[in-house]
Amino acid sequence: QVQLVESGGGSVQAGGSLRLSCEASGYTYNGYCMAWFRQAPGKEREGVAAIATGGGTTYYAPSPASVKGRFTISQNFAKNTLYLQMNSLEPGDTGMYYCAARPVCRAGYSTYGPLPADFGAWGQGTQVTVSS
Repeated sequence: QVQLVESGGGSVQAGGSLRLSCEASGYTYNGYCMAWFRQAPGKEREGVAAIATGGGTTYYAPSPASVKGRFTISQNFAKNTLYLQMNSLEPGDTGMYYCAARPVCRAGYSTYGPLPADFGAWGQGTQVTVSS
C-alpha cells in the first residue's frame, strides 16, 4: 500500500523559502513518477512539478509561469523522499501542497506538467501560507 507523508509547510513572509518533503513507503520507490501539486482556497488542484524517480527526469508545469525558476523538485533515493524547494515565495503560492505517485511519468508532462487525474496515490498535504 502506497503511503505518502508530506512535511515542511508553514507560514513565511514573501521572499522567504521553504522546503517540502514527501516520504514514500509501501512500494518500490525506484521507477515511479512522483509529483507535487497545490491547491489554493476555492481553486482547483494544479500540478507544479514531477520527477521520474528512475532516471531523474524532471517536469515542470508551464502554468503558473511564476513558479518557474523559483521551485525545484528533487529526490533522495536512499531515503525514498521527494522534495520541493520553494524560493522567493509569493502570497499567490499560498495553498495546500500535496505529493502524489503513479507508476510512470507521461511524456506529455514535459509540455503540460503533471495532471491530478493521472495520480492515484496522494499524501494528506502540507499547508503553505505566504504573507505579504
